[in-house]
Amino acid sequence: MSAALSTINIPPKSAHQYSVIWLHGLGADGHDFEDIVPTLHINAAPTVHFIFPNAPIQPVTINGGMEMRAWYDILDMSLEHKVDIAGIYQSAELIGQLIQQELDKGILSEHILLAGFSQGGVIALHTGLRYPQRLAGIVALSTYLPTVEQLKTERATVNNATPLFMGHGILDSVVSIESAKAAFDELHALGYNVTWHDYVMEHSVCVEEIQHISAFINTIFE
Repeated sequence: MSAALSTINIPPKSAHQYSVIWLHGLGADGHDFEDIVPTLHINAAPTVHFIFPNAPIQPVTINGGMEMRAWYDILDMSLEHKVDIAGIYQSAELIGQLIQQELDKGILSEHILLAGFSQGGVIALHTGLRYPQRLAGIVALSTYLPTVEQLKTERATVNNATPLFMGHGILDSVVSIESAKAAFDELHALGYNVTWHDYVMEHSVCVEEIQHISAFINTIFE
């Protein structure tokens, strides 16, 4: 994997106060969620730096070893049965570097929010809940959490109360809603401040979900 991630950036229009690091899904890139920014209607938008990293390009087993942007290898369609744990940790380290870049600009850790879709959601949860400084929140969309056992021993207590948003489509045929709900149940059982939202959609986002994400972020970035 590369030493640092390339990123698509939407800089703040006024004094930089908040940062959102938004991770795309398998085979997409940093442009995938770039267009969502105006539709979020974030009250603090002029002070927010949006960062959309590009995942490293690597072979993906379930796609016949084809190289594409991926946060980790997908070894099996069952998702949870065979997991590229090393790849998840490597990507979490790369996202940690992006967080550090924002901290180095003087942004408070509790003003940095992680968001991710599908694979990106896995990395957002895995990184954020183990991160040693308090983060603003985590938005985990159409995703699951294959490293929940590791989280039980590696969790950062400083992020125990960090607000988590989980959204999923009930018609999702890529990441089953059962896998997502199992992750939610585990996080809830571990005492996390996690809310669940489901929608009549496939492996995607919808207008209603964007409205709920907007409300979630607006309660955090004041």
